[in-house]
Amino acid sequence: MDIFNLVIIAILIAFTAFFVASEFAIIRVRSSKIDQLVEEGNKNAIAAKKIITHLDEYLSACQLGITITALGIGWLGEETIHEILSPLFQLIHIPETAVTIISFSLSFAIITFLHVVVGELAPKTFAIHKAEAITLLSARPLIAFYKVLFPFIWVLNGSARVITRMFGLKPVSENDLAHSEEELRIIVSESFKSGEINQSEFKYVNKIFDFDDRIAKEIMVPRTEIISLEQASSLDNLMEVIQGEQFTRYPITDGDKDHIIGMINVKEIMTALIRSKDLSAKKLDSYIRPVIRVIETIPIHDLLVKMQKERIHMAILMDEYGGTSGLVTVEDIIEEIVGDIRDEFDMDEIPSIQKVKENHFILDAKLLITQVNSLLSIELDDEDIDTLGGWILTSNYDATEGDILTFDSYSFKIIEMEDHHIRYVEVMKMREVEELPETAGQRQLAQSAVSTSEAEIV
Repeated sequence: MDIFNLVIIAILIAFTAFFVASEFAIIRVRSSKIDQLVEEGNKNAIAAKKIITHLDEYLSACQLGITITALGIGWLGEETIHEILSPLFQLIHIPETAVTIISFSLSFAIITFLHVVVGELAPKTFAIHKAEAITLLSARPLIAFYKVLFPFIWVLNGSARVITRMFGLKPVSENDLAHSEEELRIIVSESFKSGEINQSEFKYVNKIFDFDDRIAKEIMVPRTEIISLEQASSLDNLMEVIQGEQFTRYPITDGDKDHIIGMINVKEIMTALIRSKDLSAKKLDSYIRPVIRVIETIPIHDLLVKMQKERIHMAILMDEYGGTSGLVTVEDIIEEIVGDIRDEFDMDEIPSIQKVKENHFILDAKLLITQVNSLLSIELDDEDIDTLGGWILTSNYDATEGDILTFDSYSFKIIEMEDHHIRYVEVMKMREVEELPETAGQRQLAQSAVSTSEAEIV
């Protein structure tokens, strides 16, 4: 009889392990992985999908199973172990009064150890490490158990819901397992640290998270830097501009940059030139294509969708007064995710951030205040302005080349201007300013124009 009871106890502990492992596995398993297996036709995955989409019910089933097996182990276990140990204690002449106490204590300790370690702790660890495999293996048996004991589960689950609703809680569902953006950032960061994704993938994912927070004004080519052509210009004028600028698309104006009527694509004109051989007498009018006009505060995600829908690669941004504030191309938007895209004509392009040495940078004045704050770990005020150059002019509207502003522990020196437009700023820690020769910043900038490899690009 004792042997039969021991077998029953072993079976109950095995069932406890099954329910514990199933409970932890279905909570931890990734829904996206199960969806992938469902698409591949995995039958166990179909059952698993049913469980994780009705998580509250099947967690209740697991809890009921654990409770039933625990009660069975407690009912049979202590009495069985007591009956096995009592004769042994009598053989070594332990007093009868002490046999009951000692055997009960040992029985309780042994059963508790087996139940906790074999029935719960070990299965929990296996489920955490092998959540997907255990979910697939346990899905069908768990569904069968749920169907057999459905009335009891329904009553118990309903009673639990009444209590939880008194505290304003809702039943657990698959959607409750969704991750917030901050949680996803942490997951991606941990995946990068563990080597599951590489640095480029880590960078792209983080840039995508920032993508929805950016507006077109932050990435635009400002009005002062727009290269445009007059509607009345000849193709000869266009060829002169192309030789100097080497862009693919140019906005076309009717008077000034506040009246941009469209754009031309150099590829289209070059194709026509190859076909007709003589375009010298033609005007630009026949090659003008529509251009998108949007407010400068439009989110770049919305602008990209609009450009894709209308198949137009250039958008003119308007300020609150209806004037042109800048332009954005599809390439400008894509660069927000993948970083700078440079072609064979960008070899002499100077990066917006050049690291000379630790705490010493040459920065493009168009760099956003938020980027400067992130780079230097400071808090420049960006409530009314967007760029580093704008911050300097706001602080000193009479700023000239060579002027220095200080903020926190950094100095900001204007090292290149074009008319009233600040182009480049040298930034360094205050304690390092006196160590650097007066013209070091200008010298670094000139060298970078020839070869960016002499400065570390960040």
